[in-house]
Amino acid sequence: MKTRAAVAVEKAKPLEIMEVDLDGPKAGEVMVEIKATGICHTDEFTLSGADPEGLFPAILGHEGAGVVVEVGPGVTSVKKGDHVIPLYTPECRQCPSCLSRKTNLCTAIRATQGQGVMPDGTSRFSLGGKKLHHYMGCSTFANFTVLPEIAVAKIREDAPFDKVCYIGCGVTTGIGAVINTAKVEPGAKAVVFGLGGIGLNVIQGLRLAGADMIIGVAGAGQEIATRPFQLVTGRTWKGTAFGGARGRSDVPKIVDWYMEKKIQIDPMITHTLPLREINRGFDLMHEGKSIRSVVVY
Repeated sequence: MKTRAAVAVEKAKPLEIMEVDLDGPKAGEVMVEIKATGICHTDEFTLSGADPEGLFPAILGHEGAGVVVEVGPGVTSVKKGDHVIPLYTPECRQCPSCLSRKTNLCTAIRATQGQGVMPDGTSRFSLGGKKLHHYMGCSTFANFTVLPEIAVAKIREDAPFDKVCYIGCGVTTGIGAVINTAKVEPGAKAVVFGLGGIGLNVIQGLRLAGADMIIGVAGAGQEIATRPFQLVTGRTWKGTAFGGARGRSDVPKIVDWYMEKKIQIDPMITHTLPLREINRGFDLMHEGKSIRSVVVY
């Protein structure tokens, strides 16, 4: 089938809006009609050419929401018509990482995902018979995309696509970093470096956790250093990916939090754009004029 997409033809060049070919889902895969997608700094990082693992040509985007329109053989957890959020960090619930419960970094499809292809080693996207790479296993800068079943989270049907798409990355990463990784306790003092699309959600997480004092600190390009004594005396530094969240299990809960008004999303979506203006979203990011721009198909 044909689908509209914003294609990263080469690094450091504006995305090109075009019709591309999309093959249907194979075994264990689903096709999703993307209704809305956020523009994340990670997309910009890859598009800029600074990402050493960036592949071109590719269809970028990893922060989306949409509807399942077709399922491949063997798919049981979702069906046609289900509302879903694509997951750049999947959850197979069967690999050693998932079973350990010590990490959210599912390893089931990590190797092929990093190569810009589906688990069988091929791409579902092409243009003029030539392969287009998938991106972070999602490629939400296309109106339709194909994903592994383990890389979609089924969500409630009354949640607005143009808001909950942000949960596909920024919201979950920020809130999850507080709740899952740092395990902030009530009364804690917290310092947040950077108040962008993720930092503001870190603050939301701190409010949920009951932090006593939150200090907003922003400094692009700055580094953090410490003396070994700080670590010897019991402090720890931790890293987190996707906020330590397990996608299929945790993302639906965060959608519920939004719908129940426990967290806010609307104020952080500062611009809503049609696909033809997607490059403007990147410009707004560079100019510091947006927190999150969302493209609506």
